[in-house]
Amino acid sequence: MRERGAEAATRWRGLVSEQVESGKSVAAFCRERGVPASQLFSWKKRFQQAESAKFIEAAVVPAMENTPLAATRGRAIEVRLKGDRTLIIEPGFDARHLRALLMVLESEA
Repeated sequence: MRERGAEAATRWRGLVSEQVESGKSVAAFCRERGVPASQLFSWKKRFQQAESAKFIEAAVVPAMENTPLAATRGRAIEVRLKGDRTLIIEPGFDARHLRALLMVLESEA
């Protein structure tokens, strides 16, 4: 029986995350799990495209002078996530690391 769209996406998102975290090649990981490597690549591409196609609401607000982060907020980027969570990203951040972190945080919300 075929999985429904949401169930399949959840399953494959988990497999993609496990493969990345394992440090193993896609071929080795898929052999161990008994899943086609072509499907894992296809789902990886889908998730990457979905992440890059998202728009987020952004607002410019003045920094409060009495906060400890006030000195850095002029240069930093504040990202508001689901569940009232906020990330402050300083200049010079690693974009790959941020993408990976956002994937994890947004999949947990």
